Amino acid sequence: MLGIDVLEAEGFAPLQGKRIGLLTHRAGVNREGVSTITVLRRAPGVRFVSLFSCENGLYGDIPSGKNYGDQVDPRTGLMVHSLYGRSRKPTPAQLHGIDALVIDLQDIGARSYTFVSAMKVAMESCFENGVEVVVLDRPNPLGGLKVDGPPLDPRYMSYVGEFPVPYVHGLTIGELARMAKSEPGILQVPEAVRERGRLTVIPMRGWQRSMRWSETGLNWVPTSPLIPDFTAVAGYPMTGLGSELSGFVTSREFPFRGISHKNIKPEAIEKELASFRIPGLAFRRVSVLNAKTGLPGTALFIEISDWDEWRPTELNFYLMKLACKLQPRNPFASLTPAETAHFIKLTGSPAFLADIAAHGSRVDVDAYIRDWQLRSAVFQEQSRRFWLYR
Repeated sequence: MLGIDVLEAEGFAPLQGKRIGLLTHRAGVNREGVSTITVLRRAPGVRFVSLFSCENGLYGDIPSGKNYGDQVDPRTGLMVHSLYGRSRKPTPAQLHGIDALVIDLQDIGARSYTFVSAMKVAMESCFENGVEVVVLDRPNPLGGLKVDGPPLDPRYMSYVGEFPVPYVHGLTIGELARMAKSEPGILQVPEAVRERGRLTVIPMRGWQRSMRWSETGLNWVPTSPLIPDFTAVAGYPMTGLGSELSGFVTSREFPFRGISHKNIKPEAIEKELASFRIPGLAFRRVSVLNAKTGLPGTALFIEISDWDEWRPTELNFYLMKLACKLQPRNPFASLTPAETAHFIKLTGSPAFLADIAAHGSRVDVDAYIRDWQLRSAVFQEQSRRFWLYR
């Protein structure tokens, strides 16, 4: 049972007599696939006042990264306040007239996916304006035991990294909300405001930390245009960073899972990646269409051969190393200041980028992996106090 299911089963008790706003998106549905908007509009004793939306819009039809403005929702007649337009943060005027902001967003378990950022920034504004926050919890589709990848140096916090966590953090969105409320320095508000802020998390029932999405019995609703299914969810932390500046791309047919390179043949990519002996991964060639020419081509599909051995982010950094080895020039040695700044925000620190820019294919990826594993283990132990599920 998702948070919205539990809320309904308990008669919407935390919302009784309150005027509410709802921050949600296309994947904000109950376990039967009914929109949370619909469920809350028919909730007795609850006055539904307004909607809030984040990246990709309320119905997931706006391209990733594209800003958009406020608008009236034609389906409900409610005002939809955009948190991906002039401001990422709800304004006092947008929050005026509501007692509680309900948040129902499906995350994918990777730090740079912006829905948890939208939640965190909304929490800041709500706490500053005396509005309660009610988070309806949802599964981390990668499960609650996978913690992996580079940590975020708090100096590089941004909208693609609002939480100081490893790239794959192993927490649900409700647990991240608990962390933000409890830990000084995450919410960018005065300490007195954070401590005074009101947060209610509605936990799920029946979810266990070991569960991947495919084990929940729930249907996946696309969270954004390039995350149509759980296959893409698992691919996002594997190739999202590695295809950022290296020249590698993923196919439309297999988002984040079917990789190719305009200057490197698939068989060469396959041979090199196999030589790295990356745990938990296997590769096979698949037919795709070239995104620019429309002509048939070949990509390398990334299989997860052993979920327990699989380290979600590892492949990214070998792709970058491979790009340096097989291209005439090091693609990381001549980045623009804007490209450099954005990549540092995504990875969480400048260390790896500086190293690969200087040393190219000689970069010691294994050393970084070992260091990040140790840090991830420490984080996982420290973050247990925010766990809602054992």
